[in-house]
Amino acid sequence: MPRSTTSDMSDSSNSFIAAEKAATNQPKPRSESGTTVRPSLDRIPTQIHHTEAAIYPEPANVVQADMEKTGVAPTAQTDGDVEAAVSSPSTGFNPADFPDGGLEAWLVVLGGWCALFCTFGLINCVGVFQDYYLRGPLSDYSASEVSWITSMQVWCMTFSGAIFGRVYDSYGPRPLLIGGTIVYVFGLMMTSLATEYYQFILAQSLVSSMGSSAAFNASLASVSSWFFRRRAAALGIMVSGSSLGGVVLPIMMTRMIDPEILNVGFPWTIRAVAFLFLGLLTVSCFTVKSRLPPNPRPLVLREYVDTLRDPNMALLICGFFMFFWGMFLPFTYIIIQAKEQGMDPTLTTYLLPIMNAVSILGRILPGIVADKMGRYNVMIIIVVFSAIVTLGLWIPGRSDVTVILFMVLFGFSSGGFISLGPALIAQISDIRQIGIRTGTAFAAQSFGALTGSPIAGAIVAAQGGEYLGLQLFCGMTMVVSTCFLLVARYRLVGFDLKKIV
Repeated sequence: MPRSTTSDMSDSSNSFIAAEKAATNQPKPRSESGTTVRPSLDRIPTQIHHTEAAIYPEPANVVQADMEKTGVAPTAQTDGDVEAAVSSPSTGFNPADFPDGGLEAWLVVLGGWCALFCTFGLINCVGVFQDYYLRGPLSDYSASEVSWITSMQVWCMTFSGAIFGRVYDSYGPRPLLIGGTIVYVFGLMMTSLATEYYQFILAQSLVSSMGSSAAFNASLASVSSWFFRRRAAALGIMVSGSSLGGVVLPIMMTRMIDPEILNVGFPWTIRAVAFLFLGLLTVSCFTVKSRLPPNPRPLVLREYVDTLRDPNMALLICGFFMFFWGMFLPFTYIIIQAKEQGMDPTLTTYLLPIMNAVSILGRILPGIVADKMGRYNVMIIIVVFSAIVTLGLWIPGRSDVTVILFMVLFGFSSGGFISLGPALIAQISDIRQIGIRTGTAFAAQSFGALTGSPIAGAIVAAQGGEYLGLQLFCGMTMVVSTCFLLVARYRLVGFDLKKIV
């Protein structure tokens, strides 16, 4: 072989080896602690930043849409990809990326508060509807049959979260808020024209609840994207809007319907409520927005299945379902029961407002405490307290004072449950999937709200008008809910009672 050729090959080989060594000796990106940075979902917090629990593993279905379509697993990143990922701007998923305050964040809370006043605030008035329908246009129907109207309203509102949560993740809150406002107000206007049972089902239970669900889920998920360490407190403040709605709306509706006071009548009462909601939801449309940009993706049913297959989520959903099964029974039947026990009709008008007024504190204070003591810990305390109050106070209570005391205590505890539920879901979820995971959880627990009141009405009818069976059913659902939540906590941190989780 000629000398020149050999020399050229040797020089080329040496150059290649030198370049390879230089690339190999390049320092790998490291974090401040000195450990090698892995630019994947590891940068996303587990949402329990103050515990040692490894909560939610890297989801297999958060890859790009083309991978979801083809089913091809993502390939390993090269060193160049690693360096590019590390040097890229913040993705918004670190705890430090959450503003946890500021004008924009609190405006989102304000808009969410207005939305909750209109959506869950009306749900808190189911007792007013139940009482009016039984005395008025649906007097030929049983209490169990009439309760299907409000039960289906609650069910449709919460079940639709599985759909609207997915829409939120893909397109953000604005389309949901605008469309939901239009549909909600239209449904209420149709309710004001209803006179037959099926018309109330269509207008109130289905159409209006679909619109309210869109606004409700858009607001709930948006607030979670702006807060991390103060999330439970922010959600509690937002959800307190539903409590104030539960104070104002029953008094407003009862006085407008009552022929001895304002005598406006049911149709114009509902129209007045619809116009009020239109104004408040307009505020929500202008103030509620997500911190994260929309991420349009095709519908993947596996996302719903994965949510239910996650043991931590499954236990939460079971606990939420059991509590929802009994939670609405006092809201639905306490007015009817109090009247049958001889309470002054004027006083019964204020039972729901009393419960919802105390619920304002119940939705704010537990959230503030939960951010310090742990959200699971506070939720378990609240559910246990609800069971004790129901079994120990509602059942033996016969006097007006006892009934009012029960309403005060149960209003506080049930308010805490409503505000902490979304915070627990966010705590064990990838924030990019908060819409679909919250929506799936609400959809599952909606069946508790759907069947609880009709079952309770059937129990009362079977017992000849006695409420003991209803009260036992309500209390035992909360006992079982406690068991599921205790198991969920055990999966995270074991038997360590001092652990903040």
